[in-house]
Amino acid sequence: MVTLWVDVALNETVFVIGVTGMAFIVAGWALALTSVPPLRLSLLYGIGSFLLTIYSIVQGDLIFTALNSLATLLAVINIVRALKRKLF
Repeated sequence: MVTLWVDVALNETVFVIGVTGMAFIVAGWALALTSVPPLRLSLLYGIGSFLLTIYSIVQGDLIFTALNSLATLLAVINIVRALKRKLF
């Protein structure tokens, strides 16, 4: 019974660490939105993030599914921003 409690407490602690790390990464992205990254970088980042999203879904990892989904969304936003800059 004690071992089960320790496992649950450890899993909750690891989850909190993961969510906190994700919050710091997302905050960093928010600060970086003032500049538009190069289109090639955003394309590579978007493809990689999308593939990692699929991988994390298959693995059942909620933290990395959320993080990579947000990374994919950010890449798509940056692709649109880069294309607008090139076209206009």
